[in-house]
Amino acid sequence: MKIDLTGKTALVTGSTAGIGFAIARSLAESGAKVIVNGRSHDRVSGAVQKIKDDFPAAGVTGVAADLGTPEGAESLYKEVPFIDILVNNLGIFEPRPFFEITDDDWQKFFDVNVMSAVRMSRHFTPGMVERKWGRVIFIASESAIQIPVEMVHYGMTKTAMLAVSRGLAATVAGTGVTVNTVMPGPTWSEGVEVFVQGMVPDPDKDFEAIEEEFFKTARPGSLIKRFTTPEEIANLVTYVASPLSSATTGAALRVDGGVANFIL
Repeated sequence: MKIDLTGKTALVTGSTAGIGFAIARSLAESGAKVIVNGRSHDRVSGAVQKIKDDFPAAGVTGVAADLGTPEGAESLYKEVPFIDILVNNLGIFEPRPFFEITDDDWQKFFDVNVMSAVRMSRHFTPGMVERKWGRVIFIASESAIQIPVEMVHYGMTKTAMLAVSRGLAATVAGTGVTVNTVMPGPTWSEGVEVFVQGMVPDPDKDFEAIEEEFFKTARPGSLIKRFTTPEEIANLVTYVASPLSSATTGAALRVDGGVANFIL
C-alpha cells in the first residue's frame, strides 16, 4: 500500500509542534504541498524549516494566524486560496476543576477548539465540493467519548467536534469529499509532558516511571499501557487524507491505545 499525495495541498492548523507537526511532516513526506499554521511567526518558520530539512523537495509553507478568532481566520484566507485536505488540529487543553472553570474559560475553549474548525471547514469545504474531491479531518480525542473529570471544558469541545464532523459529512454526501474525526488517546508531546507531570505525585521521576505511574493511576483502561507518539497519530491521519480512504466518511476513528472502554 503506497500513499501518494502528489498534487494535493493540505492545511494543518496548529501544526508547529506535537501531533499537528507530525501530521504536517507525514503529509509532506507523502508528497502533499503542506501549509503549516501557528500563532507565532517564529514557531511557524521553525516548523517549516524542520520539515524542509528532512524533505528538501517538499513544498512546505507557513501562515502565522490565530484561528481562534474571526480576524485570524480572515488573514489566513487571504494567503491560502484553496486546499484539498484540511486537518483541523488546533486545540488547547488544561486541567481545571469544574467549579473553577469560568465563563471566559468555557468560551475560550469553544472558540479555539471548535470555532476554529468550523471556520476553516465552512470556508474551504465548498471548493472541495466544486472540484469533486477533498478531505476534511477533525482531530478530536478519546476525551470526546470519555470526558476527563479534570478538564470537562476540554472534553466538551471534543464532543462538539464529533457532532460538527458528522453533520458536515452528511452535508457533503455523494460529492467526493469525505469528512472524518480522528480520536487520539494520551499522546506524548511538550504540552502533555507538563500536564502529566502535574498529575504524577513525584515529577522528578524519569520518563519510564512517570509513564508507568500515569497509566496505573490516571488512565488504567489503556490497553497498550504507554503513550502513543505523534507519529502514530499522523500515520492514521495520512491514510484518511489519501485517496485510499475513499469509503471512509462520517466516522470517528480511534487511535487511543484502547483507553476508551468501548467496542465501537
